[in-house]
Amino acid sequence: MDAFLISTGLVAVAEIGDKTMLLAVVLAAAWRRPAPIILGILAATVLNHAFAAVAGSVLARFMDGEHLKWVVGLAFLGFGAWTLIPDRLDERTDADERTFLGVFLTTAAAFFVLEIGDKTQIATALLAARFDAPAWVLLGSTLGMMIANVPAVLLGEALAKRLPLKWIRVAAALGFIATGAWMLLR
Repeated sequence: MDAFLISTGLVAVAEIGDKTMLLAVVLAAAWRRPAPIILGILAATVLNHAFAAVAGSVLARFMDGEHLKWVVGLAFLGFGAWTLIPDRLDERTDADERTFLGVFLTTAAAFFVLEIGDKTQIATALLAARFDAPAWVLLGSTLGMMIANVPAVLLGEALAKRLPLKWIRVAAALGFIATGAWMLLR
């Protein structure tokens, strides 16, 4: 039970203010479809954290901290620049045009990729190794991720009704760029 409780608490706290929480807010603001976004986050978290619980410690041996720093830092700078570019999603206004499955799959794919190498994925791998209880760690880390991100989705949808998407996109881009710069300069 310790593996479950510690994993839940650690991941919930670590996820607050994380890039995936920012993504949850942006997706909710853009699509205004909380159910497929929340389910996409859940699916991505289960797959990603299951992978982490099984293989995270092995993958960590193949990339040293200096290489990881540059890969992650430059990726965040790229995410920041990319976020500033409006895409067709921003131009569409009819939420009914976005299918449940399309929003779900896009969210799941984005969260899965963004969680690769993230602190919560690494924490999941380390906790699974420490407790030798990968199933309990997986359940706990998934619950922790949902505790942090479901309110972000619901808040993002509320913000979208009050703020123009352009300003939400600019704030997200600045967050990604600041994170990338911090990763490269630390």
